[in-house]
Amino acid sequence: MCDQQLKISRQKLYNVVLFNTTLYNIFENVFRYKKLKEFYKMVDKQKKKPVIISTDPGIDDAVAIAIATSNETLDVKLIVPISGNVSLAKTTLNTQKLLTFFNKPIRVVPGSNKPLLRPAKDASGVHGKTGMDGYPFPEIKIPVDNKTLAATAMHQVISESTEPVTLVGIGPLTDIALFIHQYPDDLKKVGEIVLMGGSLGRGNFGVLSEFNFGTDPEAAKIVFTSGAQIRVAPMEVGRQAKIMPETSNKIKTLGSVGDMFYKLFSKYRGGSFNKGLNMYDALAIALVIKPELFEQVETHVEIETTGRYTAGASLMDLKGYLGMPNNARVATNVDTKQFEDWFVKEIAKTM
Repeated sequence: MCDQQLKISRQKLYNVVLFNTTLYNIFENVFRYKKLKEFYKMVDKQKKKPVIISTDPGIDDAVAIAIATSNETLDVKLIVPISGNVSLAKTTLNTQKLLTFFNKPIRVVPGSNKPLLRPAKDASGVHGKTGMDGYPFPEIKIPVDNKTLAATAMHQVISESTEPVTLVGIGPLTDIALFIHQYPDDLKKVGEIVLMGGSLGRGNFGVLSEFNFGTDPEAAKIVFTSGAQIRVAPMEVGRQAKIMPETSNKIKTLGSVGDMFYKLFSKYRGGSFNKGLNMYDALAIALVIKPELFEQVETHVEIETTGRYTAGASLMDLKGYLGMPNNARVATNVDTKQFEDWFVKEIAKTM
């Protein structure tokens, strides 16, 4: 072999080695990047606040679930559908529809099909026959755990968590009450219970009772006498947090998510599409994520269970007339402009 041929062969060999080395470095960097990405994902998840949601979807519940499951600061561990706005079968189905739509493989354990002591009531006149009328949801792909009791599932999540768990109640409080009754020691690992319910004055279920507390006042009584840290957004604040037509129109532009919510909103009777829709249950999620939107007062909340005409009323003693120790932090006002801005941004995150 002449010197020229030897030189060419050496150059070829060098090029092959250089190419393979470069290729190896690329693959190694890709592998490292993937590992780092997985690591940071794990670290990020550890920073998130673990949450359990008890809910009765319901159109405003659908909004709350969408925001909670897409927000970067929350880690929704469990959703417990409950009978409320519509029957348990329908609220369970609606939960599955939403999680399938948003591609969120979150554990679903159905809860109670009626209050502790009273017959079940619904609000289908507000939310429609199915609870989420108006949109053709895709085929359900999220399974349901029918073998585990809701209280047991909540206990499992809390027992396994290394961080305090937040319980969010945006329906009747039956399952949260059953959990407290069966696993009182678990409250040590519950950071707080955040609720949408009750009223500062008149009601929407009875003369003085709001739907979530009024349908199962005995359950609400158990929750408010549990000693847990409680924050609550009452009905009146939900009526402040209206989504006006221009906001609904903004949401409509947000792809398939916007189309879905716009169509649900058109069927929702919680307020008026033209004069503003009341996003009651989204308030509880806002209290968890962005509490600075609210004015809040430490006070005593007493639940009336025996009154012939007042059962289900929530006495939020802002003036201290009862002289009883504080057991809750009550939102009394919300910054409506900031709430609407926050609302649109959070819905955009669900895309």
